[in-house]
Amino acid sequence: MYDYRIAIIDDNQAVLKTLKLVLKGVFASVVALPHPSSLPALLASEKVDAILLDMNFSAQRLDGEEGLSWLKYIKSQPNPPAVVLITAFGDISLAVTSLKEGAEDFVTKPWDNDALIETLLKAIEKRDDQRHIDTTLHEANQLKDKHESTMQMTLDELEHQHIMEVLSECHGNLTEATSRLGISRQTLYSRLKKYGIHL
Repeated sequence: MYDYRIAIIDDNQAVLKTLKLVLKGVFASVVALPHPSSLPALLASEKVDAILLDMNFSAQRLDGEEGLSWLKYIKSQPNPPAVVLITAFGDISLAVTSLKEGAEDFVTKPWDNDALIETLLKAIEKRDDQRHIDTTLHEANQLKDKHESTMQMTLDELEHQHIMEVLSECHGNLTEATSRLGISRQTLYSRLKKYGIHL
């Protein structure tokens, strides 16, 4: 059994029950919802690894726009779950559109159980890989911004910043700070006074 939490959203009760039975023995937790209006509360209260989302929720709309709209909402949330869209009215253009909007994958009804499970697992893996990439890029941008900021600083500003960082690392211990800075205690006192640093 995989330690993932899956949410199924489909207005067809028969499909909902069938999907829950198929996935219940495979994933640690499976939640079945008849309408996406419950999604905001679910995402706010619980960790969800993947959502199997139907594309249509009203008899008047069979173009998949409802599913795409909810997909955009899900992907706008912090650390969003993987999304696999499912529909009986799927076509290639709708699949391409859903992938462009952030869906990890797309399946059509009727589905193959083993293929569906594999699709969900790959979608979660893809989501995790993207989170890792996003985190790495964020850290790289922070380092780049810090470097660019440092390049524009004067020598006094650099010295001030360095002393503050060392003092913080030493929790205000002047003996340890002078050792790390490679200066005498008297020189450190002089720098503290120069930069208006009060301990």
